[in-house]
Amino acid sequence: MTQQDPQQFTSFTQFYPYYLSEHQNLICRRLHFIGSTLILALLVYTLITEKWVLLWYVPVLGYGFAWVGHFFFEHNKPATFKYPVYSLLGDWVMFKDILLGNIKR
Repeated sequence: MTQQDPQQFTSFTQFYPYYLSEHQNLICRRLHFIGSTLILALLVYTLITEKWVLLWYVPVLGYGFAWVGHFFFEHNKPATFKYPVYSLLGDWVMFKDILLGNIKR
């Protein structure tokens, strides 16, 4: 896949193939999936217990697992640094695609 300049992404549909090209390593994708799953679990737990201070852990879980995957397994910089909004959306679309079996986990 060819990488594009930030100015060339005019939609998430254009961005998502690039995002997937930055997540080819299986361990990196698994770490993203684990982080996203933990975020969802933490959100449910926080809503049930009303311990709102726990929401501070959302970015730690999300970015922590993802960045370990990128720096140690994928060996690239997370897309978040260049495309924060599209990247966040990409995380959740990839999570859904992994859940549905459209992407190998």
